[in-house]
Amino acid sequence: MVNPVHPPLQADVPEIALIPTVTCPGCGLLCDDVVIARNDNKLTVRNTDCPKSIAFFEQASALDEVFPRIEGQPAELASAIRKAAEILRHAQQPLIGGLATDVHGMRATLELAEATGATLDHMNSPAVIRNVFAVQNSGWHTCTLTEVRNRADLVLIIGGDITGRFPRFFERIIWNRESMFDQDPASRDILYIGGPDIDTAAGTSPKGIKPTFIPCAIQKLPEVIGALLALVKSKQLPSDMVAGIPLADLQHLATRLASAKYSVIAWAAADLDFPHAELTVHQLAELIGHLNHTTRCSGLPLGGSEGDITANQVSSWISGFPIRNSYKRGYPEYDPYRFSVDHQLNTGEADVLVWISTLDSKRMPPQTTAPTIVIGHPEMQLVNVPKVFIPVGIPGVDHTGIMFRSDSVVALPLRKLRESSLPTLKQVLDGIRAELEK
Repeated sequence: MVNPVHPPLQADVPEIALIPTVTCPGCGLLCDDVVIARNDNKLTVRNTDCPKSIAFFEQASALDEVFPRIEGQPAELASAIRKAAEILRHAQQPLIGGLATDVHGMRATLELAEATGATLDHMNSPAVIRNVFAVQNSGWHTCTLTEVRNRADLVLIIGGDITGRFPRFFERIIWNRESMFDQDPASRDILYIGGPDIDTAAGTSPKGIKPTFIPCAIQKLPEVIGALLALVKSKQLPSDMVAGIPLADLQHLATRLASAKYSVIAWAAADLDFPHAELTVHQLAELIGHLNHTTRCSGLPLGGSEGDITANQVSSWISGFPIRNSYKRGYPEYDPYRFSVDHQLNTGEADVLVWISTLDSKRMPPQTTAPTIVIGHPEMQLVNVPKVFIPVGIPGVDHTGIMFRSDSVVALPLRKLRESSLPTLKQVLDGIRAELEK
């Protein structure tokens, strides 16, 4: 009997399923409102034009044609796992880099590192470490994305425009339609201090109010933030200009910060790409701390891309240390300089590189003469042929998972959206570890 509500589909009309409330790992915001249309195994983003979401979900779907490779030649998965285990068995100092994965993949990575005495470093560590140093040296006062949505009346953005790395930041966090405390989000005061070429258009409120923009070369930020800190502390500065900025402009900004009910100072450490940038983060932490003597102010360090926050969280609760740690001595050690990928490869300390990148096909392993094992995104187009390449499923597309959001305190579930014969990273790493125990 034909159902009049759901008539049978014609043979040439593919069935399309709409999947709501999908979490997107395309950036650290982990937006969990994405609607995905699935047509066979092809995925299409339906409710946002976010370039990060589109790039993440709308990937090639002919994944069953991707096979493991040994020395560039197709191989069975079991053979590739045995070969990887053989390489690691003879290594004196393995290095596991990349680490772009979810919670389950990172837990398995730490277990393999402990079994092999490996050193660990994330592909985004050069940026992440700037924030880590500030926390270790002085501590800081930060808030969640939800607090920004519901409490902030002034948001100061330091460095870049934010939206290049987090396209939906203003849509999801700043210009939200409702607030828990009867606040009018459209009346928020938005300010920028950053490079003269950044795009501040997203900072224009729904009411048409343009943000305040103080242009400043990125390399001059330490000088400017130092001056702003001094002004907030009511110190006198012996100049009318700071890094080309009129002192009166910085004094006006200091007054606005001090008079705000709940200000938030946001930055992406990846934008602070200059020598000793961690000292600028330290200055921001001190500025935030001082403002809290008389009002409310919080920091919002934005990260989480390629699972860097996730990797740090898992590493911290299992080993007691953030990334750039090592199991060489049979127990975890931490050294933010010696255990970096660059140092380990450039000095020859690492004699095998295991590169893990399951989220972005474009994040390639560094060039090295050390034997390389790549375990990652099935669409990776590797320029240099590794000893072993094992394609694995993409978390949040091919299998379920968990990732930590940019604010480090919220973990969100990733959904399986399509069928795939590819193994998970955890399955591959557990297989390698099982081979090593034979």
